[in-house]
Amino acid sequence: MNRWRLNYVASLLLRDAVIAYPTEGVWGLGCIPESWEAVARILALKNRRWQEGLLLVAADISQLEPYLTGLAEREIAELESAWPGPVTYLVPDNGVAPGWIVGGHETLGLRVTDHPLVRSLCELSGPLVSTSANVSGRPAAMSALEVHRYFDGRIDCVVPGDLGGTGRSSEIRVLATGEVIR
Repeated sequence: MNRWRLNYVASLLLRDAVIAYPTEGVWGLGCIPESWEAVARILALKNRRWQEGLLLVAADISQLEPYLTGLAEREIAELESAWPGPVTYLVPDNGVAPGWIVGGHETLGLRVTDHPLVRSLCELSGPLVSTSANVSGRPAAMSALEVHRYFDGRIDCVVPGDLGGTGRSSEIRVLATGEVIR
């Protein structure tokens, strides 16, 4: 994607837009996490309760540093060894993320992406909400066409691009225990 288009999408995000974009494995919906307006739209589109929480994706670990304050060196080392990549870690919530992102949990889902398009968007806009592009209970969109079928006319931008090679949603691990929950 050319730089002009990336800048345009980033400018939309900074104005409370909701976008759909390809990730490592499935199409995602995203927005700026501090925008309650955009997060509320995503939750309504997905028919999802805010208490379920949402995860954040970033270009590199430095973008996530505010959320990592308080972690032990060994925990940071584990994150650094897995990222970038399609692994989401549930880290203890340190109170920095908005409540509508954390939901009813004591942890926050974080991932450093290795998808070049998502990484470029995050470099321009900061960390993004990243949740599968689907209505809760339905399969995640695997193409831009499926995104349009789910959400036609109800999102601000479908960012063109290709999925990464995993073919599935990111793995989710609990940092404190190593437990894989998806």
